[in-house]
Amino acid sequence: MQALFGPGHPGVKLLTLVAAAILVFLSLAKGDYRVAAKTLVEGAVQRAAVAPFNGYVMESRARAGDVVKKDQLLARIDDKDLLLEQTRWRAEYAQLMGKHRQAFAAQDRASMQLVAAQLQQTQAQLSLVESKLQRADLRAPFDGVVVSGDLSQLLGTPVEQGKVLFEVAPLDDYRVILQVDERDIADLRMGQRGELALSGLPHQTLAFSVKQITPVTNAQDGLNHFRVEAQVEQASERLRPGMEGIGKVSVGERRLIWIWSHSLVDWLRLAIWRWLP
Repeated sequence: MQALFGPGHPGVKLLTLVAAAILVFLSLAKGDYRVAAKTLVEGAVQRAAVAPFNGYVMESRARAGDVVKKDQLLARIDDKDLLLEQTRWRAEYAQLMGKHRQAFAAQDRASMQLVAAQLQQTQAQLSLVESKLQRADLRAPFDGVVVSGDLSQLLGTPVEQGKVLFEVAPLDDYRVILQVDERDIADLRMGQRGELALSGLPHQTLAFSVKQITPVTNAQDGLNHFRVEAQVEQASERLRPGMEGIGKVSVGERRLIWIWSHSLVDWLRLAIWRWLP
C-alpha cells in the first residue's frame, strides 16, 4: 500500500494502472465467443459391402484409401461351391421336368401336382443360388473412397455371411461430427455457423453450419461429450472421410473477461458446491 499510494515507486504505480486499465477493458469490451470441439469428418452417406454368403476370399482389388468408380470391382468371393450347387439343382430340375411330362402323357393328375410342387421348390432353390452367384463380385455402389476394408492379406481365408468387408463414402458430400463438451452444449443451437481446421489441411479453414444436436452423451477421456452434426458448405478437393481436427462454432458476442474466465469460474462453483455442507 505504501508503494502504491505513498511517494516514489513510479514503476509499481504504472504497473497497477496498466493492470486496472486492462481489467476495465476486458470487463467492457465484447468479442465473438466460439465453442471449440474435437471434430471428425465423415461421408454424408456411407455404404457397406458385406459378404453375400459363407465362402472364401478369392480376389481383392481395393483397400482403405482407394478412390473407386461406380460398379468397380472391390473383391470377389470364391463361388466354386455355388457353381456345383447350381449344376445339381439344374440337373434335378431337368429330371423333374421329365417326370412331369410322363405324368402329363399318362394323365396322372396326382403325380402331376406332386411333381409341380417339387418343380417350384427346385426353381426356388436354383433362383437362390443364382442370386448368390450374382453377388459374388463385390462392387462399389457409387463413385467414392474406400473408408475401411483391406482383404489383400486375407486371400483364401473364410468369411461369414453378413460380415462387413468394405465401407465406401462419396467424395462430394460430407458431414462434420463435433464432440462438444457437456459444459458447452447449452450454448449451441441449430443453424449456427462455424469454422473447421483439420490436421491434414492446417492452412485452410472450412465453413460449416450446425444441422443436428444429438441428446446422447459419449464418455471419453473422463469427460462427457455430445455428438453434434454439421454440414460443410464448400468441401475441399483434398477433404477425405476420417480426417480429424478442431471445429469452432460461433455462439455470439460475450464480454472478453467472461470468455477467458467462465471455464475456471464454473469449475470453482462446482468445487465449492461439492464441499459445502
